[in-house]
Amino acid sequence: MSTAARPHAAWFRTFAPRPAAETRLFCFPHAGGAASAFRGWAAGLPASVEVTAVQYPGRQDRYDEDPAPDMATLVADITEAIVPLVDRPVAFFGHSMGATVAYEVARALPRELRPALVRFFASARRAPDACRPLDPGFRGDDGIVRYIRALGGSGAALLADPELLEVALPALRGDFGLIETYRHVPGAPLICPVTAVVGADDSHNAPADVQRWARYTTSAFELRVLPGGHFYTETATEELLGLLAGRLAPAHRP
Repeated sequence: MSTAARPHAAWFRTFAPRPAAETRLFCFPHAGGAASAFRGWAAGLPASVEVTAVQYPGRQDRYDEDPAPDMATLVADITEAIVPLVDRPVAFFGHSMGATVAYEVARALPRELRPALVRFFASARRAPDACRPLDPGFRGDDGIVRYIRALGGSGAALLADPELLEVALPALRGDFGLIETYRHVPGAPLICPVTAVVGADDSHNAPADVQRWARYTTSAFELRVLPGGHFYTETATEELLGLLAGRLAPAHRP
């Protein structure tokens, strides 16, 4: 089934609805990841923040759909679906590939909605102009698995199970295709503050690489280094959620 045939609600999962929340935090998963990666986040954030996770096609309850053919299609579909939900201040958090997707969605928002984006969080990802195709050794199914194992995290452990690997490979192939073919097109910067976060031991993203996100906003920028590797989100969750809560407090809004 094509992504265009799905209703807008198919794109988002709000595991702990907070209708009265002042801010809606949209979370964009990493390559091969799913909305469930953010299932427990609401418990670590104040009641003023509602967590809404993006569900890409081709995984979990969208397994029957084809993965997005390219970044432009994925971004256009998410943007169309997200517009009705920008009915209050919003923030975007994207981890790894998700940071690139979130950035492109932020750029694609209708002009009149862009002031509603009050904070952009780029996690474990180089700035868009610094993104490069994967090393040839990480291409193909075997290369994808090697790459994920090198990153670590719970996903790497799951791929040791042949049955789970078979289920995960279609989404992984699609997402790695997005990474491989993505090329940044220069344009207007974001107008909201940007917080870039990286794990101290992330072997694929040095703080200097992540620092380049400073060029992508006309507002304030900060770089935060948290304990852990590429998936510091799993090991330093409390520190990360504390950072998010502080930056989404009304006092930090532009």
